[in-house]
Amino acid sequence: MDADGPDAFVALAGRLADAAGEVIRPYFRTAISIDEKADASPVTVADRESEAAMREILAAECPDHGILGEEYGAERVDADYVWVLDPIDGTKSFIAGVPLFGTLIALLYRGRPVVGIIDQPVLGERWLGVDGQATRFNGGAAAVRPCAALAEATLVTTSPDMFGGGDAEAFARLRGAAKSTRYGYDCYGYAMLGMGFIDLIIEADLAPYDYCALIPVIAGAGGIITDWAGEPLGLGSDGRICAAGDARVHAQALDLLNP
Repeated sequence: MDADGPDAFVALAGRLADAAGEVIRPYFRTAISIDEKADASPVTVADRESEAAMREILAAECPDHGILGEEYGAERVDADYVWVLDPIDGTKSFIAGVPLFGTLIALLYRGRPVVGIIDQPVLGERWLGVDGQATRFNGGAAAVRPCAALAEATLVTTSPDMFGGGDAEAFARLRGAAKSTRYGYDCYGYAMLGMGFIDLIIEADLAPYDYCALIPVIAGAGGIITDWAGEPLGLGSDGRICAAGDARVHAQALDLLNP
């Protein structure tokens, strides 16, 4: 990383989260219009305006950096530094008045996530992951919990509808092996995994802006997050995610995903 060092980028990431939160909070639990994107997913003015606020800061502070955002696409993604933004991960929860959503902010250096933030602007909760450092939750410590076996694990996914064909069969195997299964968390599930309340998360169709910020957060909390083949995640990953607090459960999950 360049002479500015990680501290400057961490501070900038925090400013981005603050700016997004200032936009999002006034819209939460209000009667706002809901549009439908080409993939049939919902989007609101809160999504668009919060990403625009973050992009405005980045344009002023680091105009040579790349940006990949859910709402306004890609700019200079071949740059050494690329910011990956999801202004509201969990828009369906947001429009339902449920605070299980968050703003995701990642900084990639030469394709590797080095800073990640999960920010819940309504609850005032923020998880910060920095490559090589312990994850922080509102300034304090965050850590995964041990879990030796799938039979003892709490499994989470955002929705069973994301699994089709062979992926659905693989998820069914995992669900049958886990102690319990919960749905509907979006990025908040990964935050809870990093806090030691969830053991395993399996997803099947995430985009880079859905998972890049999660990587430093989970790793810094002592967990592991990969694709279904056990490979590190990056901009070119296929969107199938396996995250666990304990490497033993992660390995068992991969065995069932790839019998």
